[in-house]
Amino acid sequence: MGYTVVIGLQWGDEGKGRIVDYLAESHSVVARFQGGANAGHTVSVNGEDHIFHLIPSGMLRKEVIGLIGAGTVLDLEVLVDEIDRIEKLTGVSTEGRLFVDGRASVVMPYHKSEDQWEEVYRGGIGTTKRGIGPAYRDRYARIGLIVADLFAKDLKSKVERALDFNNQILGSRYGKPPFSVGKMMDYLTALRDRIRSFVADVPAKLKQLEDEGHEILLEGAQGTYLDIFFGTYPFVTSSHTVSGGASVGLGIGPNKIQRIIGVTKAYTTRVGRGPFPTELNDEMGELIRSNGNEFGATTGRPRRCGWLDLVALRYSVLLNGVTELAITKIDVLSGIEEIKAAVEYDMDGERIKYPPITVDDWARIKPIYRSFKGWEKFWGTMLPVEAEEFVKFIEGELGVKATLVSTGKERNSMAKRW
Repeated sequence: MGYTVVIGLQWGDEGKGRIVDYLAESHSVVARFQGGANAGHTVSVNGEDHIFHLIPSGMLRKEVIGLIGAGTVLDLEVLVDEIDRIEKLTGVSTEGRLFVDGRASVVMPYHKSEDQWEEVYRGGIGTTKRGIGPAYRDRYARIGLIVADLFAKDLKSKVERALDFNNQILGSRYGKPPFSVGKMMDYLTALRDRIRSFVADVPAKLKQLEDEGHEILLEGAQGTYLDIFFGTYPFVTSSHTVSGGASVGLGIGPNKIQRIIGVTKAYTTRVGRGPFPTELNDEMGELIRSNGNEFGATTGRPRRCGWLDLVALRYSVLLNGVTELAITKIDVLSGIEEIKAAVEYDMDGERIKYPPITVDDWARIKPIYRSFKGWEKFWGTMLPVEAEEFVKFIEGELGVKATLVSTGKERNSMAKRW
């Protein structure tokens, strides 16, 4: 039984949480494989928005089992808060329904402090200041704490080792006071009993659930162009947001993944600094931002808005091995007389169909657009003729079928195009 993975094809904020929630109706297990509380997956039910930063979006459905893989970095306070919130919303205990890999890294208070001050020190690359980058750095430096360490007899010595490194950064680089071992121990011991019953071996648990016949959905955070290797470096996140990250982050063989759903908006957004070829710094950009409520679910920052970029999407499809498209927020473009999509880039007089590698080269490109006739307001889940033509053009350019097109915020506002 193959796994299904949901991937963002742009710079994040594509509506993956909304798609995961919809698919969770036919999947009994949802597993998160990378990132941390920098995610802001929004699910709208009965007119109310529910935002999740760590817990898999599908767990809003009370029968769904959720897993958080080793590839994530966990803010324990956020995790505990979301456990409490999901239990209140569903009326169902999360014990026996949520499993957190003991190998996952822990985001510590000093990581958040470093993230905040590094943004000031470097002039900012647009992080969420949630401590994600420093936590991943400590993991690769082999000094970071993992969830299982919270229950180790030598926890204090592990904290001392981590602080020896991090306090030097806080002091020498930023001129900030050190964090004490005692306070960090108090912080961890106050939280560990709350998460003890959720700690598990996620690869083994996934195998058990697979053998029991469960349909398993894998949920990523952020988007392809924020991938630490393949994104617009250095304006990227600190983990692998592409489909291959699901295999590494959850500990499953890549041959298990048979369905890869790439999520894209019908236009493009980006938060923070970095290249954005189709950005609209005009009234149209403001209109899209307003119509789409394009403000960060995690930070509240206004998102940069622009036309759909089929050049960037073409490469995302290649990188992720996308088998299906899910297009979100097509209704946001309703009422706009002329809609555009970039089909190629011009770089120094040469037309290219894939983005360049470096941000310096991204700065040299100019999008070449194709125009489309707009459509009026959506009614129900039927696509207006002009919107259907726009979707078919996207499919033709990318060589992938769009099986899902969301036509509104509510979980059932979805046009299925099998």
